[in-house]
Amino acid sequence: MSYYEITGGRSLSGSLAIHGAKNSVLPILAACLLASGQSVIQNCPDLSDVSTTLDILRLLGCRADREGDTVVIDTTGLTRCDIPECLMREMRSSVIFLGALLARLGEAELSYPGGCELGPRPIDLHLTALRALGAEIMEEQGVLCCQGREKLEGREIYLPIPSVGATENAMLAACGCAGVTTIVGAAQEPEIIDLQGFLQAMGARVTGAGTERLSIEGGAPLHPAQYRVMGDRIAAVTYLCAAAAAGGEVEVTGVPPETLTAVLSCLREAGCTLRTGPDWAVLTSCGPLHGISTVRTAPYPGFPTDAQAILMAALAGGEGATLFVENMFDSRYRHVDELRRMGADIRIAGRAAMVSGVGKLHEAAVRSTDLRGGAALVVAALAAEGTSQVSELRHIRRGYQALDRNLRTLGADIRQIP
Repeated sequence: MSYYEITGGRSLSGSLAIHGAKNSVLPILAACLLASGQSVIQNCPDLSDVSTTLDILRLLGCRADREGDTVVIDTTGLTRCDIPECLMREMRSSVIFLGALLARLGEAELSYPGGCELGPRPIDLHLTALRALGAEIMEEQGVLCCQGREKLEGREIYLPIPSVGATENAMLAACGCAGVTTIVGAAQEPEIIDLQGFLQAMGARVTGAGTERLSIEGGAPLHPAQYRVMGDRIAAVTYLCAAAAAGGEVEVTGVPPETLTAVLSCLREAGCTLRTGPDWAVLTSCGPLHGISTVRTAPYPGFPTDAQAILMAALAGGEGATLFVENMFDSRYRHVDELRRMGADIRIAGRAAMVSGVGKLHEAAVRSTDLRGGAALVVAALAAEGTSQVSELRHIRRGYQALDRNLRTLGADIRQIP
């Protein structure tokens, strides 16, 4: 099993172009199924979740070829509508194929998806939305059998929770419905806007992304498209938090800073200096971070749950206290025990975690518990005294392309040990 060996205490400096967004590219790749032919997706990150998505497309009969950060998807040979459990278990977001297959073929068969274990994340909202459009969905021994041929019809869908995945699934399915579909209570994340951009490039009539009310006029003839995926805002936050914790000056490019506002305001309050431009941000950190106002995770534009562990790791080695309240998932403090191995003072009570800065973390052998928890441990190790080891890198590879190489570019002492 490989692991990262990280010697902390080095300040970071330099500029880094951020790879394509994991949470954008996965639904965009699934959306390629909506039209027969060859779509070209640029700025496609080389992640294990992307590799799994391409494997699913190939199993369904499509061609999927990569050259650098460009992926070409040819859906002409789409013949299957079923995805086996071995692939579905690789990542939770694989459920996004449900809406795309229903729109294109009128049927789909999948097992329940897997992914990071962050507590219950039921797909009930996905199924309720698709049923509202006329899909018949039966659940038998963990397998979802879905039928919608000639039955899908545009309707108003209300989401009681602004679920990103349910919003995306409903958008894809609605493209194959007759009439207009309105999604009320839609998620407003930038990744939803990115999916809308790709669907519009395919000829779909979709409007309203970025607001709580989305409209899709189904039945429009769709065609393959070329599209460039937005930069990954959570990856950008990770590198900025690494610089905040370790010290130095780091620029991230390719991500609009307005998508990072909730996190940037926290870093400013913690003592960092920030400058921003149209698609870049520069962070300067010259001293220990200090405690900030309560951080509460919330749907966009609130503080992203994906950044909670990463910011927590940066503040744990600073000074002062910060209260975190996790409102999105029940089990998103699994990284805390690992941070405690490095000397962090963190107390948990239900959904709340009180982080008291200890001035300096120390070296330890720790393991990634999930994707963002693994990134948090890397951030902590970069600022800690001594040499740490971070294992279970398979979690990190789900959402970060060449994390160790990028950090070395910024001056970090990190290497992967086979």
